[in-house]
Amino acid sequence: MIAFIEGEVAHVGDDHLVLRLGGLGLQVFVPTALARQAQVGVPMFLHTHLVVREDGWALYGFESEIERHYFTLLLGVNGVGPRLALAILSALSVGLIQQAVHGEQPDLLARVPGVGRKTAQKIILYLQDKIGREESFTGLAAFSEVDHQVLEALTHLGYSVVEAQAALQSIPRDAPADVEERLRLALQHLAP
Repeated sequence: MIAFIEGEVAHVGDDHLVLRLGGLGLQVFVPTALARQAQVGVPMFLHTHLVVREDGWALYGFESEIERHYFTLLLGVNGVGPRLALAILSALSVGLIQQAVHGEQPDLLARVPGVGRKTAQKIILYLQDKIGREESFTGLAAFSEVDHQVLEALTHLGYSVVEAQAALQSIPRDAPADVEERLRLALQHLAP
């Protein structure tokens, strides 16, 4: 298996990068947020997972080992292939996936394009056995119930889960734990 790669970004696509390694260009599928921040000519280090199938090989890359770990966990769910696992990690942070699993919230996962309610329930059932409640990772903060309500409100207003997550993360840590106030602050972040 190819555990990681480091190379200069030669091309940026919507869901992939091409990294130049010597005289070789490797196409690596990445979460959309990572593709958006990549710049041609800038070196990049990725934790990778190689998927080998009858019709070809595909390399998937992630900024952190924990994202790669969750990618491989998602691949273990019946009905979840590499493209859908990547779509989930593009739409939801690892912290939100953990929250959906521990809080048994299939609706959170079902907001990801391509994930229906049944698949979301399968993901939750499968991951409950794989990740412990005590599992926490540096830099990952699970959302409080108030933040979950704000996330719900933002997605009902038409914002994507990724936009809503970014707005929640922009709220100052010392902001009151009031749904209305936190929603107001999140909407200020989203306003043009």
